[in-house]
Amino acid sequence: MTVRVIEAKEDKVTTADLIEELKKSTKVDYSGAIFTFEGIVRGKEENMNLEKLILTTPDRDKTQAEIEKIVENAKIKYNVNEISVVHYIGEFYTGDMLFLVAVLGNHRHETLEALKEVIETVKYEVEFKKEEISKEGTKTILAGG
Repeated sequence: MTVRVIEAKEDKVTTADLIEELKKSTKVDYSGAIFTFEGIVRGKEENMNLEKLILTTPDRDKTQAEIEKIVENAKIKYNVNEISVVHYIGEFYTGDMLFLVAVLGNHRHETLEALKEVIETVKYEVEFKKEEISKEGTKTILAGG
């Protein structure tokens, strides 16, 4: 299991990297599905043409621990083999990766359900501040916490 909260300028991990890591798991022989999600920066928001997005969290270590707990809960609830998550923070532009999730499971149904749960739980329960900056102004969105 990999769970990382990374500054965008520090490191680049891709969805392909997460898949490669999952395939090295000792549980891959029992697995029949890998589902992935790559959340990216949308260039257009409600009446806004995004110039850049700044995503922060008040406590990076706490955020990582919260995501680790969400991952562990999803692994148990859906009986999947592995889940890896990378959440970026920092400054982003249209098309940049923000949030990656990869799930390795025995069957497609529970693997997909685990993926959905991790995505939605992180989005609504982990504390992030998102600033969408455009010529029209700045829109701030607080999530979780």
